[in-house]
Amino acid sequence: MILAHDLGTTGDKASLYADSGELIAATTVEYATDYGPRGKVEQSPEEWWSAVAAATRGLLEKAGAASPDVECVSFSGQMMGAVFLDGGGTPLRPAIIWADTRAQKECDLLVERVGMERCYEITGHRLNPTYTLSKLMWVRGNEPEVWSKTRKVLLAKDYIAYRLTGRAVTDPSDASSTNAYDQGAGDWSGELLEAAGVERGIMPEIVPSTTVLGGVTKEAARQTGLLEGTPVVLGGGDGPCAALGAGVTGPESGAYAYLGSSSWISLAADRPLLDPQMRTMTFNHVIPERFVPTATMQAGGASMEWIAEVLDPGRSPDRYRRLAEAAAEVEAAGEGLIFLPYLLGERSPYWNPRARGCFIGLARHHGPAHLVRAVMEGVAMNLRVGLLAFEEQGEKIASVDAIGGGARSDLWLQIFADVWGRPVSRRSLVDEANGLGAAVVGGVGVGIFEDFEVAARLSRVEKTVEPDPGRHARYGARYRQFLGAYERLAPLFDELLGG
Repeated sequence: MILAHDLGTTGDKASLYADSGELIAATTVEYATDYGPRGKVEQSPEEWWSAVAAATRGLLEKAGAASPDVECVSFSGQMMGAVFLDGGGTPLRPAIIWADTRAQKECDLLVERVGMERCYEITGHRLNPTYTLSKLMWVRGNEPEVWSKTRKVLLAKDYIAYRLTGRAVTDPSDASSTNAYDQGAGDWSGELLEAAGVERGIMPEIVPSTTVLGGVTKEAARQTGLLEGTPVVLGGGDGPCAALGAGVTGPESGAYAYLGSSSWISLAADRPLLDPQMRTMTFNHVIPERFVPTATMQAGGASMEWIAEVLDPGRSPDRYRRLAEAAAEVEAAGEGLIFLPYLLGERSPYWNPRARGCFIGLARHHGPAHLVRAVMEGVAMNLRVGLLAFEEQGEKIASVDAIGGGARSDLWLQIFADVWGRPVSRRSLVDEANGLGAAVVGGVGVGIFEDFEVAARLSRVEKTVEPDPGRHARYGARYRQFLGAYERLAPLFDELLGG
């Protein structure tokens, strides 16, 4: 069997796959997120490790498997964060995760020293406070005692791989999410590190995603229930792993949408796809010599999580189903209600950490169902910007495959199809797509699979939703108002946050 861990924003999703690639069992262990003022978003690396250990033990028990049955362990993980380790490999503070936006001043300094266009040319990404490099500068300036003890900085999946093996490295897919990676050179950018004042030695060595780091150590085996010496394959960032899990391995594979806490629309390419307006970004794929052009929004599924928490603070198990059923019976944009889904600031397309969520057009007759529907429509409209940006760059997107927890909603799939004017298909593995990508990387790493193309055979289309021409036309009018609303409110966001 192959054991895959997907370290997401809300928890660790652990999956066991047969060496044929079929899913055997899966489980999730959640961990907490600390949301604080001025854009603080942190998690505990120790809680990540505890979740991975508990998920591993629970999954083996659930599947009736023994530790010798596990041929390798591999990872998918949330990107763009930072775990600060001392010389003994102990975290010095909570991990700063992708959604944290406190490093705006540090980012502005990088823009001044390097230039936005130059960074986009080097890294495939805009400079932004959500990326790792600005976070390092923030810690150096605000927590000098932490910085003085920091000897290595890792990303989420890299830290867990380190706990299993004692080897501190990263891969190109995660490195490309740091604002410090030169995609042309395939290595850390000396220009950006110098501009940030960060020594190269603090950054981990970059190795291929399929690298076997070594075997599970005796102590890690004791805590996880794995067999000592079990091969550990590094894996990759959650976006590129999701692309692989969706069968998106090359330019011929088409586009997919990931509907998790952070949501995106993406495809695979043989080269970085650089948008003249810099609305989109390009990650390295977990597949060598491949890239993953992406339009990522901060709060896709997170917007649904938020509205569900507001309307059902008791968090009843069936809250999403009930809210979606109610939303299916009402109009939102059709009744003049629009939601801007910028609860955590925004990456694509505006790259504005000061953007904020808004309901626009609220009337007395609007109730909970209208609010939920407006949230669903707002996420779909925001992702439409990225879809159209790719088409403006010559990419033809005839249809979109959907993965991630949000893809389970038939209503949301229909809204996406109607807003985008494209057929939208749900894949058979939605919650496990990241894990499947990690499992394929692991299988290739230890020789179970010959190549990455096996991923396309392991996930099938389960349902396809066609767009309704009439609704698509009506959404087109609201889409223009959606864009105009942000343009008018952007100056106010700056005022509200002291700009």
